[in-house]
This record gives sequence, structure tokens and C-alpha cells, in this order.
Amino acid sequence: MVGFKAAFQNEIFKIKKKKKLIAAGILAFLAVIIGQLAVTLINQNLGLLVVTATELPLIILNLMVHSLFPLFITFIAIDMFNGEFNSNTMKITLSNPASRFTFFSAKFSALLLVIVLNLVFVLIISLLFGILFNISTVTLIGILKALLAYIVTILPLALFALLVLLLANWIKGGITVFFVTVLLFVAFFVLELVFSSSASFLPTANLDWYMLWISNKLNFFKIIRLSVIMIGCSVMLFTGGYMLFERKGI
Repeated sequence: MVGFKAAFQNEIFKIKKKKKLIAAGILAFLAVIIGQLAVTLINQNLGLLVVTATELPLIILNLMVHSLFPLFITFIAIDMFNGEFNSNTMKITLSNPASRFTFFSAKFSALLLVIVLNLVFVLIISLLFGILFNISTVTLIGILKALLAYIVTILPLALFALLVLLLANWIKGGITVFFVTVLLFVAFFVLELVFSSSASFLPTANLDWYMLWISNKLNFFKIIRLSVIMIGCSVMLFTGGYMLFERKGI
């Protein structure tokens, strides 16, 4: 446990040092501003309240999980593995008295924490902008729905992160990993359209599954089924990524 804590803190320090969190925060902030401006223009031009204050975070979430979040996760994962192997800094990391499983778990945990922090940041600023521009439409139920949507989105983003970690330990070049990830992301989207009946098994198919949680009528069977699928896929990807990391020479 002590070794894991030290490795985890070290990974967080390395992420902060590269200032990718700041870059992600700036991009997220700009996305919220653009989203709010678009919503304001639509509301004014139509003369109707199309989007309420608590619906803005859901619109922003849908935009982020299909664009900026996957890109940011990919960049961090590449830095954690390909970047360190290519710069030979992985030797320093693995010279510490801890197992490779500890280091792999610490890296994934650090990436997961970054995902959570990004979700919290986007939720807060999107709610603030929504309240600022449409305070009369704020409801407690709306806020709770937005909070629930962001919480349950952690699971599909963690699944996608594990896919990228596996690729980062399978493919040597960081640029190659990036392009393969983008191609897979697009390919999975196409496969979702072609094979919609079995699309739930794809790593990117459930990025918007939060819609199931905030709908007026909950489909508990579907929620449980998708949860089991995503957890099962996460376990397999984690195991595969760790095995590749374990076998990788320095």
C-alpha cells in the first residue's frame, strides 16, 4: 500500500508538471462558453426557452465525452507509457522497490483521478454559466440529474482509458498510438450504426449512457446489463494492459 501511494503521488506530480491539466481546463472552459453562447443565441432567435440552466451541463457533457475528454485521456496515457519508455525515464520509475502491477495500477488510478477532476470542473462551470444566464429555470431536480449524469459517466470514460492504456503498451510509438486510437474511435462509431443490436460491447458505445439514468422512466434491466458489460470489459482491458506492461522490456 505504501508503494502504491508513492507511485500514485509520483504520477500525479508528473501530470501536473506537464501542465496538461491546465490545458484541459482552458479547453473545457472555452467549450462551456461556446455552448452557452450557442444556447443563448438559439433562445433569443426562437423567442423560446429551449435549454434551461440545468440542461446546459448535459449538453456540454455530451459534447465533451465525444471529443475533448477522449483526446485528453489519450494524450495522458501516451505520456504515461510511450513517453516514459521513449525518454528512458521508465527505468527510474521501475527502479523503485515495487511491482509492475503497483506501477500500472498507480498510473491508471492517476488517470482516473484526472478524469474525475475534469468532470467536476466541467460540471461546476457549466452549472454556473447556466444559472448566470437562466437563473429562473434552476431546479433542485435538474441539478441532481446533472450531478448523477456526470458521476455515472466516470465508468465509460474509465473503460476508454483502459483501452488506450492497452494500446500504449502494445504499440511502441506515441504518435502511432494516437492515430490508432482516433481510427478506432471512428470505427467504433460506424460499427455502432451498422451493428446497433450488439453495439453495447464496444468500448465507446456507452459514453452517453447517462441518458438512461436521468430519463423519466428508468430501465433498470438495461442499466444493470450495461454496467456488467462495461465492468467486464474494463477487467479484461486492465488485465491485457498489465500483461503487456509486465512483458515489456526497458
